[in-house]
Amino acid sequence: MFWLGQSLFFNLLKRLIHYQFPDVRSLSTVDLSQWLETPAQPQPILLDARSQAEFAVSHLKTAWWIDPKMPDWKALAEFKGAAIVVYCSVGYRSARLAQQLQQAGFSNVLNLEGSLFQWANEGRPLVCEGHTTQVVHPYNTCWGLLLKPEHRLGEPDQETKASRNRGI
Repeated sequence: MFWLGQSLFFNLLKRLIHYQFPDVRSLSTVDLSQWLETPAQPQPILLDARSQAEFAVSHLKTAWWIDPKMPDWKALAEFKGAAIVVYCSVGYRSARLAQQLQQAGFSNVLNLEGSLFQWANEGRPLVCEGHTTQVVHPYNTCWGLLLKPEHRLGEPDQETKASRNRGI
């Protein structure tokens, strides 16, 4: 029953994000996964719009961390013609960054719909310091409820597993 409520809330949240950022195109986790599994295709630049603390727990394999409050526009300039996929925890912060990128002249920017929480809930691969992991920083207690318990850092036994994945 809880998962049904969680799923409904997540779907409402995705609609809200589309409503607030109507000019930002989205990409499903399924489509990104297929894209990343097709090396013959030019690969997207993955930008993580979460905090450094969140990024340190886990992220997508080739993702770059970017400070969403103060993006380094000079460093990003080399990617102006490339496909860029931005993600965060649920998609709101990344949609805001995607909008900023579009306003700065980046034309091929996509927001990962459902972002890292959906990616993790679907059992897709995550990394932490080069090692695979299954846990995600929950952002906070409330938003963390959108993660399945086995993927939520801070659940009993998860911090131990996360430490092992980081070699601690």
